[in-house]
Amino acid sequence: MIHRFPRVSHACTALLLGTLGLLPATSHAGFFDDLFKLFGGGGTTTTPGTTTPTTGTIPTDAATKGTFGPVANWPIIPIHVVLLPDGRVMSYGSDTKGVQTGQFNYDVWDPSKGTGTDAHLLLPNTTGTDIFCSAQVIVPSSGAVLLTGGDRTVKNVRNYSADDVNFFDYRYNAMYAAPQRMSYLRWYPTVVTLSNGKILVLGGRIDPNTPAPTPELYSDGEGWTTLSGATSDDAYGTRNWSYPRAYQAPNGKVFVTTIWGGTYYVDASGNGSVAATPLKLAVSDYYLPSVMYAPGKILSFRKYNKAVSIDINGATPTATTVTGVGQDRYHGSATVLANGQVLVNGGSMVDNVANGVAYQAKIWNPATKAWTLAATASKMRLYHSVSLLLPDATVLTGGGGAPGPATNLNAEIYTPPYLYSGTSMAVRPVIQTAPTTTTWGANFTATVNSTGVSRVTFIKTGSVTHTLDFDQRFMDLGYTVSGNTLTIQAPSSSNAAPPGYYMLFVFNSAGVPSVAKIVKLG
Repeated sequence: MIHRFPRVSHACTALLLGTLGLLPATSHAGFFDDLFKLFGGGGTTTTPGTTTPTTGTIPTDAATKGTFGPVANWPIIPIHVVLLPDGRVMSYGSDTKGVQTGQFNYDVWDPSKGTGTDAHLLLPNTTGTDIFCSAQVIVPSSGAVLLTGGDRTVKNVRNYSADDVNFFDYRYNAMYAAPQRMSYLRWYPTVVTLSNGKILVLGGRIDPNTPAPTPELYSDGEGWTTLSGATSDDAYGTRNWSYPRAYQAPNGKVFVTTIWGGTYYVDASGNGSVAATPLKLAVSDYYLPSVMYAPGKILSFRKYNKAVSIDINGATPTATTVTGVGQDRYHGSATVLANGQVLVNGGSMVDNVANGVAYQAKIWNPATKAWTLAATASKMRLYHSVSLLLPDATVLTGGGGAPGPATNLNAEIYTPPYLYSGTSMAVRPVIQTAPTTTTWGANFTATVNSTGVSRVTFIKTGSVTHTLDFDQRFMDLGYTVSGNTLTIQAPSSSNAAPPGYYMLFVFNSAGVPSVAKIVKLG
């Protein structure tokens, strides 16, 4: 017997309102837009705030190592986190006691309100889907969070898969079920935003013994398409099914790395196709991190303290060996900071065991390919932990457990070295005005309170689970300065910068970043 609560879709809700004479039944996007007009508003929309500490004793090495803030309680284990277009953070994955299930609750955190209880909005999951170990990403056209797949219990046994599709609309703090399911049951899938704004879903498994080797494609206007021509057991099936590492590539295809070493390009046009590349990598693991740290460049951790920098900008992908982080960090996280350096935190030498736990973070500099020691966290961050860059240029680190050696219903905010000046907080530039939208190849203007601008960076808002940030990518933007006005060059290509929401950071002459403005690229 399959235990599943009834799914109440947006269509049913719209039909009910129509029956009451309040609203006609309509599509999911139109339904919530009309609902907004009907009731004269929606959920809270905030300006991204700051969690950066401004009081207390600052360590003498803060300007070189950064700091981890105090441990803050979290309503659930944040196994999945996604930065919303309004700067808040949605998280989900466990119940309020830290037990495995996403069937009952999820949370929306407002960083501008700090880390106390009042900053959290704990909401009921009314969709009937256990969204534990699903995949989530922002849909570029609407800003809604697309949630694909999840967990099911069959004959009292957990960890079967779901074909459910759900959406979270941040404007109304509402999660709702989509009427069309995927063609395949999926648990632990990957989602990738493509250059055309569609969402590619790869991998995951159908049941405990059967991977899902055929990708699917979601379009906000067209629904779901099965890419039967791109079926592959090697790329994202039997040999590589759990959250495959996949990236929109500069050549318009999707680049995939595998735990066994093979690499692939996926073409999502038509019925889809997949082809192996000549590049072979050392063996990795599902739970070693990987991150795109620059356009077409990926830092990939492999087993036995190995790491490579993969370059997919040329006709054929290449890889260069770089120094490892110092030990294998199973379930650790790799997060691109506002300045393009990579923070690695958490993990342990043994998979989800408190053996060789890495409490001290490290930072990798892409310019020098060297590591520096960063601050030391209070909590172990192992299986089901997360790390997410926030608009104030700090990093949310949290979670771990369900199962694990520790049940971490908590988080710590990491403040990087660039926000300190000696033992004081650095003076930050302020973006006074910036557009909310731009498009490829355009020039746009922003005003700042500083004439000493040294850098402008653009970072895709993150969506993280299981050591993987589905859409993270970083780039420097060209700019000119006239007084306090910047003329900034938007990315030239949707292959390099897929549509969606990006954090715009401006740095002063001391290398200190502003609080970001979130800009929609499309």
